[in-house]
Amino acid sequence: MPPPYPSPAFGGGGNSAASSVAPSPATRGRDGEGAPAPKRLTIHGRATVAFDHGRLREVYHTDPLRLLFPTPASSDPPTAVVVTTSGGLVGGDRLEIAASVGEGASALVTAQAAEKVYRSAGEDVRFDVRLAVGDGGWLEWLPQETILFDAARLRRTTSVAVNGSGRLLAGELLVFGRIARGERFTQGLARDAWEVRRDGRLAWADALHLDGDVAALLDHPAGFAGATAYGTILYVGRDAADRLDAARALLEDVAPHAAATVLGEVLVIRLLGKDAQRLRTDFGRVWAGLRKALNDLPERLPRLWHV
Repeated sequence: MPPPYPSPAFGGGGNSAASSVAPSPATRGRDGEGAPAPKRLTIHGRATVAFDHGRLREVYHTDPLRLLFPTPASSDPPTAVVVTTSGGLVGGDRLEIAASVGEGASALVTAQAAEKVYRSAGEDVRFDVRLAVGDGGWLEWLPQETILFDAARLRRTTSVAVNGSGRLLAGELLVFGRIARGERFTQGLARDAWEVRRDGRLAWADALHLDGDVAALLDHPAGFAGATAYGTILYVGRDAADRLDAARALLEDVAPHAAATVLGEVLVIRLLGKDAQRLRTDFGRVWAGLRKALNDLPERLPRLWHV
């Protein structure tokens, strides 16, 4: 039976930004020399995972998304891993993921590998991510980076609902091009939107929108100042304001373009860097420090981040 609500995406299908490769020209292209290309089949993958009282309550997934449940590392909460088996995404593809924890439950949801978004002839790739935390719950949402090939078109929306004394630590990384190959994301679309609700009320909304001549926006000194990677970390909880000083202390030794602020019960951290690999390392260091400070969890990333 279908999931009770839409879910969205992210997944695996690649390694780090340094090792990403382009898809084979034979895939999703022409059917033989001189023959017209067949209509490309788009994908629409869904995955839903829900935890309740220390156990897995609901699992649902459709191609190309898969959910795996490795044995958690010592002292870590129950862990789910999202895998995208398609090897990357092209225009018209859509992924939906929903992850939730019930009252008093906890979980870590991560990804097998980086996600790759290939160049598009015009259609957008759509990610829809929905995260929900019940009263007294704890949820970590930690995908690996999303790599935007030149001329890729991505629309990603992450919707968050946190109730009562529930807490959420969520993050995303965008890499603007296959940097190790000398390719930058110079044109296309990157829209990365967040919406956070506390007890049903909108608490924070924000959207990054890069369109058209992206290179000019990324290079402008008043914009991204030449950054090749961009990270966002959110902490949602009643004690968000009390955690601001600790978050800023974690940023002292990371990328020079990093800052933290609090809006109501939402702590927002942003990181920019010209070295995508270094920013990934800095992002991970801040994340590990936060999970230790916020919930006394081991100061480390999931093992898959080091594979």
